[in-house]
Amino acid sequence: RVCKWWRAYQASGWAGLKEKSRVPHQHGRRLSPKVRKAVQRARSELEAEAARGIGLKYIGGRAIRTRLKKWKLKPLPSVRSIERILEASDMTRPKESQPEIEYPRLQPNQAHQLCQVDHMPHYLQGGQKLYCFNAIDVVSRYPTGQVFTNRRATDACAFLIHVWQTIGITQYTQVDNEGCFSGGFTHPYVLGQCARLALRVGTELLFSPVHHPKSNGTVERFHQDYETHVFEDTYLADVPAVQAQADTFFDLYRHSEHHSALNEQTPASVHQQPVAPRLLEADFTLPETKLPLYAGRLHFMRRVLADGSVSVLNVPWSVPDPDAHQAVWVTVELLPETATLTIYDAAPDCPTRSCLATYPFPLKEPVLPHPQTRTADFEPPPASTPPTSQESDEPSEGPLSFWRWLLPHRSRPPVYQRLIQLALFRTAAFVHSIAETMY
Repeated sequence: RVCKWWRAYQASGWAGLKEKSRVPHQHGRRLSPKVRKAVQRARSELEAEAARGIGLKYIGGRAIRTRLKKWKLKPLPSVRSIERILEASDMTRPKESQPEIEYPRLQPNQAHQLCQVDHMPHYLQGGQKLYCFNAIDVVSRYPTGQVFTNRRATDACAFLIHVWQTIGITQYTQVDNEGCFSGGFTHPYVLGQCARLALRVGTELLFSPVHHPKSNGTVERFHQDYETHVFEDTYLADVPAVQAQADTFFDLYRHSEHHSALNEQTPASVHQQPVAPRLLEADFTLPETKLPLYAGRLHFMRRVLADGSVSVLNVPWSVPDPDAHQAVWVTVELLPETATLTIYDAAPDCPTRSCLATYPFPLKEPVLPHPQTRTADFEPPPASTPPTSQESDEPSEGPLSFWRWLLPHRSRPPVYQRLIQLALFRTAAFVHSIAETMY
């Protein structure tokens, strides 16, 4: 190195010892001015065509590369190189950052409060398309799922029945806005099959925000585990093979202690707390005719649009003092006497929420009182017979002796009797489970 410096000093004096640029004299991958001008020309032509409404309005890097390919330009630059040329030529428009919309959402703190439902498409080898419907309790992480070849309303209803028979009838059942769940996007005031089924069963159907998967985040995250454990590193030929693989995964998942949020408990054990789930009876079937409307509530998480309205059931509803960055909670309540749509600024479990507006909700059919839904752990008692003169109010033997002693006033409606009886049965089952754990 000293010899090199000495030769440089002898050739140029002290100037020869200065640091010189190491940039190569020739750049093998540098795009020529011809290519740069072609990119700029293609962008200008695409913008002009988009402004005149000719063809598709694509003006990005891929559209430019396609245009250059038609011109048989060589060398053909990559999409990223095209984007760098556009940026250097000030031919790009900076993306406007949209503020994050904070949607009202539930804050469940125990099992059986909120269950999220969603589906994901998948292609088998050979091209057959499947729809994998999954559901999971947000707190207990207890999952279930079924595989269908379609995503019609009948398929969505069949899966919801399976969910309520497996996970249980939660207070809220959250779904997205796909037509199979919502009833479609054409008819105003539409109440589809899933909404009617939820009203019949006794859960409150909750529709997620439009194009906002984050609000359905628990089941969206579960889809990733499902994809990894069901489809990766295996060959599944048909629907039965996929369902069998999924059932094995569900069983392992329910009894795994990997969830940090469950404090080393399994989803199966947490799902039994504080009480066992209320399962829909196993022989529940949909009637062949259209389900009537029953009393109940439907909920929607919606963003306020630019015109100051929210779209619910294919109808715009005005929001007082609208804010383009605001999101609201909308509840449709159906009663035998009336039906209303109410807009709130927060979810039902928020202690400080306010009512923003209330509108009458038009219906073309009557609303029936909610029937007593039979569940797997409770059978309604037989109708009581009128008391005879020989009967007394003293406790008698038989399964309802304690019931008669607890409610001497037989004038009470049977529905209150059934509710109290169910509460007693569940309390006894809970105490029994604690005793088994202790001893």
